[in-house]
Amino acid sequence: MQLKEILQKMVNDKVPVLLSDNHQNWEAIALLKSLSESMLKRQVYLQPGMYIAEINDGGYLGRVLYNVKRKV
Repeated sequence: MQLKEILQKMVNDKVPVLLSDNHQNWEAIALLKSLSESMLKRQVYLQPGMYIAEINDGGYLGRVLYNVKRKV
């Protein structure tokens, strides 16, 4: 899936999480509004409750883009 699809699903489903990129916590809607189109088109994998990671050209999980944290 593309990052945009995952973020849009989180927004539509009103999933109460924050996405952390080692510098800041983000809500999914904020990332949808601020990320570039090329970033939003990246192929990623969502491990619910844990992380969103890139899928590299070989089809394997790459670096973790965002850690998923429950919103309190």
